[in-house]
Amino acid sequence: MITLPRNPLKGTGRPDPAAASRRRFARRQWLRRWLVWRYVIASVLLVALVAGTIWLVFVSSFLTVQQVHVQGESLLTRQQILSAAEVPDGAHLVELDLAAIRARVGALAPVRRVDVSRDWPHGVLIKVTERTPVAVVEIGGRFHAMDTEGVLFRDYPRPPAGMPRVVSTEGTSSAALAEAARVIAALPSRLAGRVDHVAVAGVDQVSLVMHSGALVIWGSDAQSSLKAQVLEKLLSRPGRTYDVSVPGQPVTSPR
Repeated sequence: MITLPRNPLKGTGRPDPAAASRRRFARRQWLRRWLVWRYVIASVLLVALVAGTIWLVFVSSFLTVQQVHVQGESLLTRQQILSAAEVPDGAHLVELDLAAIRARVGALAPVRRVDVSRDWPHGVLIKVTERTPVAVVEIGGRFHAMDTEGVLFRDYPRPPAGMPRVVSTEGTSSAALAEAARVIAALPSRLAGRVDHVAVAGVDQVSLVMHSGALVIWGSDAQSSLKAQVLEKLLSRPGRTYDVSVPGQPVTSPR
């Protein structure tokens, strides 16, 4: 009868080194396999995520233009802005040329500033800031609204009551008109009420025609506040022409 050698640690309550070693080896093998599969699974999920995102954004009809929102319009109608924007219905939002849409809407004369953004998931948002009239410009018998930048952006059938009037010619530049607007803005209310209209012949050639018929040669818009102070004092003297283009050396003429 053959007797197998007895494990001297069996039954003693002490750990078996061989069994512990086998368990450690099994755990290391499992961890190595898991590390390999973890990277494989992560790669598959990443590819699936990228492919799904590309399909959702560029292929599916989910993230496409279905509505265009317009905010800030007053002088213009919503339809005028939409017609200028030319946002293609059904286009993918991510492929929209927002700069081109902004340029087309910004080309509308009454628009001072425009912002265009994607309104996820189905819309486009167009926010416009329209120009504010500071004077009415008379050119060739027609009346136009002018903003602080000298831009003419709308027509009037007749001059609005209480709005300063600028008289100019067809060839007057926007820079000259903007200069006239700055002169008007610099006039104190007590003086502006005595002005019939502002005449503009070109850059640095601004004049005021008073209700009394007197002519004020203003020149450029430089030192307009000082010119206004000097003019108020000059108007107390008799005269038909007042030259404040050089406010330190004003000239009063009876003609």
